[in-house]
Amino acid sequence: MIRWTYAFIDRPTAAVGLARAFWAEVTGTHESAPWGDRGEFTTLLPDGTDGADACLAVQAVGGAGGAHPDLAVEDLPAFTARATELGAVVAARKPGLNVLRSPGGQRFCVVPWRGQKVRPPVLAARGGPESRLDQLCLDVAPAAFDAEVAFWAALTEWESTPGDHKEFHALRPHLDLPVHLLLQRLDEARPASAHLDIACPDLAAGQAWHERCGATLVRQGPAWTVLRDPAGGVYCLTRRDPVTGD
Repeated sequence: MIRWTYAFIDRPTAAVGLARAFWAEVTGTHESAPWGDRGEFTTLLPDGTDGADACLAVQAVGGAGGAHPDLAVEDLPAFTARATELGAVVAARKPGLNVLRSPGGQRFCVVPWRGQKVRPPVLAARGGPESRLDQLCLDVAPAAFDAEVAFWAALTEWESTPGDHKEFHALRPHLDLPVHLLLQRLDEARPASAHLDIACPDLAAGQAWHERCGATLVRQGPAWTVLRDPAGGVYCLTRRDPVTGD
């Protein structure tokens, strides 16, 4: 069983400081001390919330970066074995961490659950509208979409529902986990990737606030706004309820 979920924000090493500061501001968090073999990781810790557990981290990477999910589980070897039975490939094994790729090539990590259970609250301060970073959107090539939906639905055992728009498919956990998954069918074939989604009912106010924090507008959709953070990463504000995710 998946007992906790993280969104890892992968950004180029040269710009990772900008990413840490920006994402701490727009998620109501503060930076931990760097950690990892090369100090490449920074956890974003919830501000002023007694007992809330972290669910966001920033990673310095080579290349353009992106995002990926970390799944915290009770039995790391058993969950990894199940993932490979479903078609995933193990890319690396480290103490307390397995790095895998889905059949469609999406990178994700499996880590031990360490008792996290309190989801950070909706952000309702810092000068912006109510919002919550609560979703990772997995961007999937058309030919791989159906297989990726089947893989992630089987692996997570979450509620699996077609989206309101035909190119989306939502996976929602039964537990109150902080990061959900959405799969998006792309219009063209390209390598698997992922981006962050922030639930924000007032898109205009959300866009204005994020731009004041350093983001730039990429484009606007029927129920979402695509932005670029100061480190070059693309993400979305989506018109959803930040409490329920709907």
